[in-house]
Amino acid sequence: MSRVPGAPLLSRSGHSLSWLVTCLVSFGLLAIFGLHSSSAQARPEKDRPSAHAKKSQATDHAAQRRNDARQIQERRAGKLRQEESSTSGRRADRGRRAALAGGAAAAATALPLANASNRGQVSRTSLPPSPYPASPQTGLAPEARLLDIYRLIGRGQGRQALDHAESLVHDVPNFQLAQLVYGDLLLAQTRALPTMGQAPSDIAAKAPQRLDQLRQEAEKRLAALRERPPAGTIPSQFITLPPTTRHAIAVDASRSRLYLFENGPKGLHLVADHYASIGKLGSDKRLEGDQRTPLGVYFITSRLEGRQLTDFYGVGALTLNYPNEYDRRLGRTGSGIWLHGVPADSYARSPQSTDGCVVLANPELQSIIDRVQLRNTPVVIARSLQWVPPATKEPERRSLGNLLEGWRTARASGDINRLMAFYSAQFSNGGKDLSQWRQMIERDIQQVRGRELHLKDVSILGWRDQGDVLVVTFGEVAEGQRTGAVKRQYWGKEGGLWKIFYEGVIG
Repeated sequence: MSRVPGAPLLSRSGHSLSWLVTCLVSFGLLAIFGLHSSSAQARPEKDRPSAHAKKSQATDHAAQRRNDARQIQERRAGKLRQEESSTSGRRADRGRRAALAGGAAAAATALPLANASNRGQVSRTSLPPSPYPASPQTGLAPEARLLDIYRLIGRGQGRQALDHAESLVHDVPNFQLAQLVYGDLLLAQTRALPTMGQAPSDIAAKAPQRLDQLRQEAEKRLAALRERPPAGTIPSQFITLPPTTRHAIAVDASRSRLYLFENGPKGLHLVADHYASIGKLGSDKRLEGDQRTPLGVYFITSRLEGRQLTDFYGVGALTLNYPNEYDRRLGRTGSGIWLHGVPADSYARSPQSTDGCVVLANPELQSIIDRVQLRNTPVVIARSLQWVPPATKEPERRSLGNLLEGWRTARASGDINRLMAFYSAQFSNGGKDLSQWRQMIERDIQQVRGRELHLKDVSILGWRDQGDVLVVTFGEVAEGQRTGAVKRQYWGKEGGLWKIFYEGVIG
């Protein structure tokens, strides 16, 4: 196996080895903190360089660091070879293998866990087997490559882990967590590591908060790997989705995880999941500027290309309809909640670092942008997702289907009193209260009297926090017409009965 750049030869001169590894780790950690300090988040908008300039600069710096490290290594290795006899060389080889094995074990016990008080208890069986081959690494997503490195460490395969880490930081130099893991693996060759991110003290003192953020990111990524949704399950909020809704998204705020589903002939199935950053103060947004991510059922309303935005938003954004009608009913304020990317000189942000948006790595966001439809793709954001087998939703699905059918037949019958029984006394549609809404419905009924009404592409999503809520979307088409209005209703429970508290045309 070819020797990894930055992995020095061991000699009887232990202090020389420690000095060299410390230099190499310093290069990597300075890259982490250098990337962080120049982040677009910390600069005024007008002072930010272009995305192209940032990518070029990051690539040039990474190449220079690797070149410097190799030169130091080669000079040191040359001296060691001149000084050592063949016998001492064999002893050094044995020592190198022992140190790397011990160091890898130390690194494995330093892996972060979701329970911060229990960091360090990663065993060979605590992580599920990788769905990918151990090599080659090319072609895998960066997160998948990082998780394979953790698996190798857990199995005591420190040399392979170091090989893969060096390859990952070479290919994705702005992946700061990968840089940190690479530095840990280098230091693990010389001493046991009490915790993750053992930067030299003079460097660590300059950015203790950033080191802690990277540890938190590692915890979230590892927790998501260990705590996989049960096979064949879906989030409980997805009750009914029509075939025309080709994708659905769910975000688990507590796990910093976004899940993408495809809606096929057999219903929803999970096709991808990604690490995601949420608000600085967590979730449950209530007020403008509270730096929290909202919880609820939303829909993608528009797509913004990267060229329409500053570099801060990365490759683009998908806007959400926050606040929705339920949020407004509860008096929640704010706006501009998006799914968006990161600046060109970053790969990811820490778990809680946004002003309320959901932020993903640029390649992962781009894969979502390329797939999803506007207007009818639901985005559920929950504090913690509850996963259920689709079959368990069938009784609820039938019951709510019958409820909506009752509303349809009442409307088609022209019986205004029967129809109004489905509406809440607290109904509101913009500036219209229930009395004004009744007058408008009476006019609509007169126009379609005697014609059957059909509901097309019915979508029903559930939500529960302060009360039970349904978000129902459908196309309403009168007999003899080819198209009709697309409507959305919000239903809430009052005295155990479902009542409509909002209804409006969305298309």
